[in-house]
Amino acid sequence: MKTTSAGKGPAKRLCRSISENPGQFGLRFFGHLFDRLSLPYAYERHPTRDIAEAIQALREDEVRGAAIAMPYKVPCMKLLDGIDSSALRIGAVNTIVNDGGRLTGYNTDFLAVRNLLRERQWDASRPFVLRGSGGMARAILFALKEHGFSRGTVVSRNPGTGSRLASDFGFVWEESFPSEPEAYLLNATPIGMKGRAQADEVAFPEALIARAPGVLDSVASPPETPLVRLARRRNRPVVLGSEIIVLQAVEQFVLYIGTPPPPELVRVAAELALV
Repeated sequence: MKTTSAGKGPAKRLCRSISENPGQFGLRFFGHLFDRLSLPYAYERHPTRDIAEAIQALREDEVRGAAIAMPYKVPCMKLLDGIDSSALRIGAVNTIVNDGGRLTGYNTDFLAVRNLLRERQWDASRPFVLRGSGGMARAILFALKEHGFSRGTVVSRNPGTGSRLASDFGFVWEESFPSEPEAYLLNATPIGMKGRAQADEVAFPEALIARAPGVLDSVASPPETPLVRLARRRNRPVVLGSEIIVLQAVEQFVLYIGTPPPPELVRVAAELALV
């Protein structure tokens, strides 16, 4: 058994957050849970522009796994030894687990969104409009499909990725917003994210928001994005990005550790992480 550099006990296994610029959420959320539960694990941020090198480093004995964020949720897949069936169908991975040097990819974003759609009882007989075409968009579309939605439009500025994404899941792509009456609205872009150039923008036209039976924003920071604030002013039910990120992190915890953390500790960890 490996020991720490100070020789005071077994070394902690590492979990990482990998992206071009990882945020602080995972560091705070998992750090609190690992500490309170006295688990021999540590969490660290791993900013990189070389995803192949970062994935190879996950094979080291002391590493248990990693959260994968944009822009690597799709490119990382070809570097793995195995992919969970749901993640394979989605075409995006946001979690990697190391079992003795073998790396397996999962998608916990999908699990979180699917559970929230069920909890909020979204009506799958109605249409939806999703904005975005990246890894999060793929996870959300798969959750919508699993929930029973059959009518939906993907709107993205990139016709190549947008049309391919829509086609992969049996929906349609449009370059501009359709005038769908009473369509659910889902933002899978960074629009409204703190620190981004589009932080003050609203992801959908107000006319669509006013008629939406529900609005989902995948942006977790800030918890109340311009889209969420406008939807609430219009008395529209909302699903927050902060809800998604916490639920998917709990699923990651289960993949890393094997058991779910106590709900009360999750609540406190989320409060500490969502600042």
